[in-house]
Amino acid sequence: MPVSALKAGARGRMMENAPKLFIITIIVIVITTVMSELQFRLPGTSGAYSMLLEQLNAGEKPVLSMLYSNLRPAGAALAALLWLARPVVETGYVSYCLKTSRAEGGGYATILDGFLFFGKIILITLIKWVLIFLWSLLFLFPGISAYYMYSQAYYILLDDPEKGALQCVRESKRLMKGKKLDLFLIDLSFIGWGLLDYAVMLFLPLPFSFPIVSVYLTPYLGLTHAMYYDRLVKTLVV
Repeated sequence: MPVSALKAGARGRMMENAPKLFIITIIVIVITTVMSELQFRLPGTSGAYSMLLEQLNAGEKPVLSMLYSNLRPAGAALAALLWLARPVVETGYVSYCLKTSRAEGGGYATILDGFLFFGKIILITLIKWVLIFLWSLLFLFPGISAYYMYSQAYYILLDDPEKGALQCVRESKRLMKGKKLDLFLIDLSFIGWGLLDYAVMLFLPLPFSFPIVSVYLTPYLGLTHAMYYDRLVKTLVV
């Protein structure tokens, strides 16, 4: 299916499910933004974060030993838990987009779907990022390729929660064989929206940083990805 057809289908679903879709999107953006901010504002991590910014602003290479000396075990542990919890929340939003793309009537509670199998989501996240890191050691391109190779693991889990984390990652690899460039081109087609979102946050005089354009871009991209996944499973046997 051409990229334009997928995106047109996503826009159609967006209009059909407004304004609920945008309210849910705002809720998820607020939650994930707060989680990200807290990772660097906790008493055990704020010192290291401030020092890192100072070193970067001064054009210096970050000194890891100095950063580690400003970390506190409790704060670092909480920051790690927040980092692991974020994909659980995001998978709930993926579930909502998947149900919406299939006209299955996802509701507000759908964004909590990730907590039904949070252990598997955390395992998938860890497995994915370890594999992506290892591929990235070879060069940038293998790392990007690995990112797309394992991109369908959450969708596979949502379709069949009985599957294990490693099984979902392996099946994503099989599903994306020869298809990684297609999804990369889909993401590339949204680059203008991403730049606009950044520009608005940078230049709009707000007392706080909020990705206003993302309220439209996030469901647009999420529904396009969901429709792409459905297209894959219809044409390939996982």
